[in-house]
Amino acid sequence: MEHVFDHVTPYIGYVYPNETDVPWSQLIVIYPYITGLVAGAFVISSLYHVFNIKSFAPVSRFALLTALCFMIFAPTPLLFHLGQPTRAFNAVITPHWTSAMAAFGYVAGFYLCLLLLETWFAFRADIVAMSKVKTGIMGKVYGVLTLGSDDVSPHALAIDHKFARILSMIGIPSAMGLHGYVGFVFGSLKTREWWSSDLMPVIFLLSAVASGVGLLIVLYVIVSKFRKTPIIDETMRGLLYVLFAGITIVMVIEALELLEIFYKAREGVDTVKALIAGPIWVGMAIQWIMSVFVLAVTSGLLIFEVHGKRLVNWLFLCGLAIMVGVLAMRWNVVIGGQELSKTMKGLLTFYPEVFGRESLFVVGVISVCPYITLWLVTKLLPPWADGKKAVV
Repeated sequence: MEHVFDHVTPYIGYVYPNETDVPWSQLIVIYPYITGLVAGAFVISSLYHVFNIKSFAPVSRFALLTALCFMIFAPTPLLFHLGQPTRAFNAVITPHWTSAMAAFGYVAGFYLCLLLLETWFAFRADIVAMSKVKTGIMGKVYGVLTLGSDDVSPHALAIDHKFARILSMIGIPSAMGLHGYVGFVFGSLKTREWWSSDLMPVIFLLSAVASGVGLLIVLYVIVSKFRKTPIIDETMRGLLYVLFAGITIVMVIEALELLEIFYKAREGVDTVKALIAGPIWVGMAIQWIMSVFVLAVTSGLLIFEVHGKRLVNWLFLCGLAIMVGVLAMRWNVVIGGQELSKTMKGLLTFYPEVFGRESLFVVGVISVCPYITLWLVTKLLPPWADGKKAVV
């Protein structure tokens, strides 16, 4: 087939002229990625607050702050993507109820408010203590954060714990709905064979939990090393169980989705195969190599009951691998779906710009911001309660 090139995207086969520009760039790739990290981190926090799984106690408050800081920046890629970000609130003020995208303002706004409330109840005793110890500007900041509630009696703290638990219970289905909604946005688009799948919301949700757990593992190990504090063996084992369950289910469902596409063999399936073997083959290779690595290593850690430094080192690598693999999966879905033409008889190749409003540079800056914010917030609200049972 004849190759045709324009100023942005080379393509091959039968492609409509309006498809030669990819409208959803790499900013839309990191939007569901950051949102997924929120859901995964919040699940770990809720496993302690709701189900009282003691092994997650050392990281529960840190996981809550992680979810909050990443949630603050979840809408940022969309705002950069919009031609007029000042109109972002129009979707909330004058919603179009038949649009799945119009629901994001309500879903994200509700979830952010829930995270703020739960964080306040979880840290209220610390805020009150800091307001009485700190002086100057920080003393006033903590005084404002108390919201006029400085009662730290056992009865008041029990009420705080109760409200935090209730909010966690509400937050679990909210977190599931938040990222399931992101998968629904893609799965409901019937015009794209690569997206139109009933399994898409489930895949997005489960991969989000897996990537969030991986993020928490990586941050927990790094922060513990910098603070020179022990890494709790029970906590690492608990994170291992969740990561193993997540990657196992995700890989099975991903494989089922691909099997369903090839088994149905609907018109255009040959182009889908060409897409996998062509424009997104690097992303697919990264996604599956990382997934197989995580599955193999976590299986080995469980079978041989590994503890100590070996557990920490291997689980740290698994955390990095699952984050890279899920990011590749997001790229394959968002960009790959647009590289498949609507005629199902043509392919495009997307080359991201390095500098500009929707460039890799902007993606890098946005991706770093949640980590910086988390570092600042942990200075304001220290989440750590150093444990006794340690491995390193």
